[in-house]
Amino acid sequence: MTIELHAISAPIFTARLKSLVHVLKIGEAEGPARGLTEEAVLGARLAPDMFDLKRQVQIATDHAKGAMARLSGRDIPSFPDTEQTFAELYARIDKTLAFVASVPASAVNGREETIVTLKLRQETMELSALDYLQGFALPNFYFHMTTAYDILRHLGVSVGKRDFLWRE
Repeated sequence: MTIELHAISAPIFTARLKSLVHVLKIGEAEGPARGLTEEAVLGARLAPDMFDLKRQVQIATDHAKGAMARLSGRDIPSFPDTEQTFAELYARIDKTLAFVASVPASAVNGREETIVTLKLRQETMELSALDYLQGFALPNFYFHMTTAYDILRHLGVSVGKRDFLWRE
């Protein structure tokens, strides 16, 4: 069986980012009814040492665009982390979706054994593209997606599993 990197990356990032927009829109709509300002919803966090909702969204998009760039050998698009509103977060997600869509399967497939070098805070990791996608990029992407969803649940927003798994 041949594993095609594009088939296990781009469709996942695309579907899940669209579901993130879906749950964010529910949070945006329900926030005022719960006495929450936009700033309060976007600034909410699960624990004091965790990032707030807007940062979770920023990091999720960073993992999606970063993975597609690294898998295809392209430069990672730079999006400054300046979003302060739902509208700005939706625009960031749209830019990420556009970048993911711009990476053709031919730029990714066949690169499973290509070495991806990650420069982290205190270390450098070298992984095959397949190991990077399966063991680093997707788990981190899902962590931040799930945390964004959990923050909304914690605020009492009526989102459920079907919303997290929502598809157009």
